[in-house]
Amino acid sequence: MVRPSEPGAGGGAVPPPEESAEARKGFLLRLPAPLMAELRTWAEAEVRSLNGHIEYLLREAVRRRRGGRDAEGGRP
Repeated sequence: MVRPSEPGAGGGAVPPPEESAEARKGFLLRLPAPLMAELRTWAEAEVRSLNGHIEYLLREAVRRRRGGRDAEGGRP
């Protein structure tokens, strides 16, 4: 399910101030072609950009690893 506040959700969602373009860091990510194709298909099904979908998946993985706490240490 796509939420308007998620990256790549469309509808002109504005990131929170701490996630402005100036606060983001880019890097190159090399993936095997089959994984890239699977992620692209998944992103399209969720109506997200590929970049937004990868960011969403990484945030979810980090949240789960922290026992359900968000990046600031609070509850989701």
